[in-house]
Amino acid sequence: MSELTENAIRPDDMMKESDRLHAIDLQWLLARQERFVEVACPACERREPTPLWNKGGFRYDRCGACRTGYLNPRPLPETLDEYYRLAENYNFWEKHVFPASEGPRREQIARPRVQRVVELCSEKGVGGGILVEVGAGYGTFCEEIARTGRFSRVIAIEPTPSMAQACRNRGLEVLETPIEQVTMEQELADVIVSFEVIEHLFSPRDFLRSCAKLLKPGGLLALTCPSVDGFDVVTLGAVSQVVDPEHLNYFHPSSLSLLYQRCGFEVVELRTPGRLDAEIVRKRTLAGLHDLSGHPFLEQVLLRDWERVGGAFQDFLAANLLSSHMWIAGRKR
Repeated sequence: MSELTENAIRPDDMMKESDRLHAIDLQWLLARQERFVEVACPACERREPTPLWNKGGFRYDRCGACRTGYLNPRPLPETLDEYYRLAENYNFWEKHVFPASEGPRREQIARPRVQRVVELCSEKGVGGGILVEVGAGYGTFCEEIARTGRFSRVIAIEPTPSMAQACRNRGLEVLETPIEQVTMEQELADVIVSFEVIEHLFSPRDFLRSCAKLLKPGGLLALTCPSVDGFDVVTLGAVSQVVDPEHLNYFHPSSLSLLYQRCGFEVVELRTPGRLDAEIVRKRTLAGLHDLSGHPFLEQVLLRDWERVGGAFQDFLAANLLSSHMWIAGRKR
């Protein structure tokens, strides 16, 4: 498998237009701040916020108890639903970015995820029935997991209209509704997966509890999301592209594990398998968006000795729960 690069999945020649549209979408959101509300920590529910970031008119706090980051105040659920229905940037990604990056995303993201889900099911004695992907996006993972023949039924839950249609175009079974409104009365799911979704949600707790209701006892829930303690987020701070008003929740390995446990899951796997942290910081630095002059070690690793040690440094981050890309799997108790 070839090396994953940021340009492969987010083509540089398309990101300028994506950023322009995203800025317009965020102005729509900012104009509706009267629909924002203060919230408690999404992981432990305490109200002990300390300032974390301010960016583009949005405020981010960090829980003084469990150290989870979160957008606070945040848009109400109905405002978020309207935002995602109308967002021009999502239409741009569906029409342009996803098709242009389909090959690398399939080979280097979807297929490894499929492989790990299949392996995890074998290890835990789960599978053979229904797999549900929540936030199926362009449908690549569902298409790949269906091809394995491991599951008798694969369901894509995708509430964004353009993405839901992209999934239907692949011949997938699609539910165009939030998971909180889904019922599966005849047969529960064996496995639920959700990639880069939980950070966008008003209430991660409601989301995990909704997943638990749709799972068989002993069923698996695997998801991915950014980690607020990951290298590129810690190093770049508010300059990081992870820090985005669409990302309402910034968990880290301990706080996401806590939330899993409080929602009825036993954590069976926790990793940070990210492969882009070091490259992201390097690119932002070379673009003049970040200054490493006060960090001679990082200057050496990310700039002067990049070709020799950059890959090994990224491997170190991934192996020690220090990447900003986090994977967690839990079994329903």
